[in-house]
Amino acid sequence: MQHRIPVERYGASGAAMARAVEACVHCGFCLPACPTYRVLGEEMDSPRGRIFLMKEVLEGALPLEEALPFVDRCLGCLGCVTACPSGVNYGELLTPFREHAERSRRRALPDRLVRWLVLQSLPYPGRFRWALVLGHRARPLLQRVGGRLQALAALLPDRLPPQQGSPAVVQTAGEVRARVGVLEGCVQRVLRPAIHAATVRVLARNGVEVVVPPGQGCCGALAMHAGEGDLARRLAARNLRAFGDLVDAVLTNAAGCGSAMREYGLLFAGRPEEGAARELAERTRDVSEFLDQLGLAAPPPSLPARVRVAYHDACHLAHAQGVRDAPRKLLRSVPNVDLVEIPDGDVCCGSAGTYNLEHPEVAAELGRRKAQAVLQTGAEAVVTGNLGCMVQLEAHLRALGRPLPVLHTVEVLDRAYAGEPLVPAGRRPSAGGS
Repeated sequence: MQHRIPVERYGASGAAMARAVEACVHCGFCLPACPTYRVLGEEMDSPRGRIFLMKEVLEGALPLEEALPFVDRCLGCLGCVTACPSGVNYGELLTPFREHAERSRRRALPDRLVRWLVLQSLPYPGRFRWALVLGHRARPLLQRVGGRLQALAALLPDRLPPQQGSPAVVQTAGEVRARVGVLEGCVQRVLRPAIHAATVRVLARNGVEVVVPPGQGCCGALAMHAGEGDLARRLAARNLRAFGDLVDAVLTNAAGCGSAMREYGLLFAGRPEEGAARELAERTRDVSEFLDQLGLAAPPPSLPARVRVAYHDACHLAHAQGVRDAPRKLLRSVPNVDLVEIPDGDVCCGSAGTYNLEHPEVAAELGRRKAQAVLQTGAEAVVTGNLGCMVQLEAHLRALGRPLPVLHTVEVLDRAYAGEPLVPAGRRPSAGGS
């Protein structure tokens, strides 16, 4: 697509945005891969339509306000990137465009307040825990208010797990095959600390020494994809300092975090930290990808009972990082796991950062469709690689009256090593769809 974008006006990200626009040939292969286009059926709610709108805004031919409703509804799932035959790097257009747009847009006061509360709580585990406690107490009121707050109430956990501390270094009992850093994250540390604990145990079991730098923090994904680039850079800079050159690789166990860290080069483009950011991005790997490449030194023993498991591709693992085979290979390495595929598995489940709050209707429809697709497989448990997907799947399976266990890939390995079942006794559902 030809353009007249004044690249120099948009700083270091201008060239990347222009390249993405140029690569688009308007073929339409992205349309069936786009979750919002599937739900809404509007051309401007497709990647092709949004690229045209963003191009027009960047060229000065279209007021920003006319494009924003459609760009805002984009989940950023990058399913279009996988489907595109022309190699359009849609993320390199969407992320900087949202940052440039945020600097000049005018939000209503309620929007500004909700946005401020989210960005000042979720990236900080202590604040987030208190926010969840308050939200849980206010759940009856939130459910009556409706809209965004009702959507928030539906996702609140019934109870929070106890806080868990992490030692700075976890050594392996056998031969040291690698030394890695592990990102603890922020939201996951509060909602599902068991994932981090399982990650450390599985790595140690396979000869990997784990370093958990105390100075690390939120990866910045939430702020980055909300267009708050300055906040994202402040959060990311902590990780640049914390991980440094201490380790062979930096591992993440949340697809959204891994995807964001691998975008650090774009986030710091044209800034003094760009070199360090690109170097850290190169060393960042999802834990499933790392374990698959390293090879399991200790093959998992058999689970106590045979279980049918559906694997859900987290968008920021499959589409953004291109990691599809590794988690499946790890799961198939566990005796007594029967792995099944989910129909339309490449389509987003509707969880993307704060999307459930900003566009609850679209998020709910996508979540309902994904839960129904899971149930069609007759699975007894669901496995994925991202906390947001886990929360979304749990909520919508529960809403359909079929609350299956939803686990992380490393939790399956960890339970296999410990000889624990994936599905507790008495909770095995009958086979078949809903």
